[in-house]
Amino acid sequence: MTAVPHHTGPAAPVPGTPAPTTPVPASASRRRRWHRLAIPLGLAALLVTITVVTHAVDQPDPTEPGFLSPVATDADGGSRLADALRDRGVVVQRETDPLRAMLATAGRATLFVPAPGLLHPDTLGALRDLPGRTRLVLVDPPRQVLEATGLPLVPAGRRWATRAVGPDVDGRPCALPEAARAGVAAAERQRYAVPPGRSGATVDRCYAAGLARVPRSTETVVIGASDPFRNDRIAERGNRELATGLLGTTGRVVWLDLDGPAPPPPGPGGTAGPSWPADPGDPGGGTGDDGPPDRSDEPGASGDDRGDGDSTADGRTPPNPLWAAFPAWFWALLTQLALAALLLVLWRARRLGPPVSEPLPVAVRSAETVLGRARLYQRARARGPAADTLRSAALARLLPRLNLPADPPPDAVSAAVAARVGGTAAQAHDLLYGDEPTTDRELLDLARSLDLLTRTVAETPEAARADTRPDVHPPVAAGPRPPDPAAADPPADPPGPDRPAAVPRPRPAPPKEDPR
Repeated sequence: MTAVPHHTGPAAPVPGTPAPTTPVPASASRRRRWHRLAIPLGLAALLVTITVVTHAVDQPDPTEPGFLSPVATDADGGSRLADALRDRGVVVQRETDPLRAMLATAGRATLFVPAPGLLHPDTLGALRDLPGRTRLVLVDPPRQVLEATGLPLVPAGRRWATRAVGPDVDGRPCALPEAARAGVAAAERQRYAVPPGRSGATVDRCYAAGLARVPRSTETVVIGASDPFRNDRIAERGNRELATGLLGTTGRVVWLDLDGPAPPPPGPGGTAGPSWPADPGDPGGGTGDDGPPDRSDEPGASGDDRGDGDSTADGRTPPNPLWAAFPAWFWALLTQLALAALLLVLWRARRLGPPVSEPLPVAVRSAETVLGRARLYQRARARGPAADTLRSAALARLLPRLNLPADPPPDAVSAAVAARVGGTAAQAHDLLYGDEPTTDRELLDLARSLDLLTRTVAETPEAARADTRPDVHPPVAAGPRPPDPAAADPPADPPGPDRPAAVPRPRPAPPKEDPR
């Protein structure tokens, strides 16, 4: 049995096969595996999208009908707050028209506007001219509402969710008695600050700047969270005490309950405001029959109808109402979903279908296959699997030469190897079933030892006798060979006087072998 020589140098090219190509650099292969980075990022983007959608669905929408309504009993309604106010002796007057609600504040009352963003821009200017001794409570007003009402406040930051905090701000006690009595409440979500141009304005802030009071002729209270007023959150901490304290100070609440965007006020150009009746208890509270002063030059008080969807007086087309029909987070979420869909399309476009088996254009030599697999083992530092492969191959060659079954116990194999090549059974067991090599040098020594062992077993006389091929040298049966009927001579009659002796016939020559 001849041994196959082992070549360490580069293999000679096989005739008829193309020349080997230049190996691809590692940097190029890393660039091709971009999907290994894209898939985790896509899953993270999907998780963020699901979280944003869940949070957006969980948050109340001020534009929905029934939001903080005194007659709504669902989670976002305000029926529990209305009942709490009535239990304290506060009169609750529900109005659905902004002008009638402002007219109803004549005298000492509190105008509660749960959704200031639904008011028409031409109506916002009249909120600053409410009668004296009136408190105006706005829940999470947007920036345009703050500017139109002339409040010295701007949004200073918004939290992901409402947080329950104490009424103090930066260690300073809150100047609002209702907040001091309520204590910790869920009032910090939208925070407010005084703009630099109006730093001299008097503003009392509480609850980490989530609640602000502007003490002017019409006392205005702005709170950046709707949680203290909602049915599902009013019973938590000091929410009930804070909500009833803000609305029940004057003894009468005019609750503006809007089911949708308010229409423009009546009058030429939509600029006419309400005519406030004179308040006997407030000498300067009324403005007469002339209405509020002309504020056409201020923000939010222009003469053209920007919210009714019709063409303006100068022929300009109003903006598409579809943009205002959905909140800003909806368009942001829609953009994120479009980007996620684009990433999914790009990821799926790299493979147009399942793999298809095709014949190889060239025959790959077995040496190259072995070398490629060995390099994979080396790159993965898989010394243990490589050693198991070498030992399995050695056992597959040793067992037939040792006349052992296909799956013998390790002790039997070790004893047979030690009896054949010498040494102890422990040494053979350590070589064939020992521990994994820890270094490349140990793996190389193991491969050389296994190769030497298989060669030694194959060269022993016992292995040579066991390696005979039955089809070339058939075994000879014990005992005398049976006579060949074709080669045997026929029995001859005894010679007599009238019969000559038989002459032996020559045997036919054996057929010649085909040289092919």
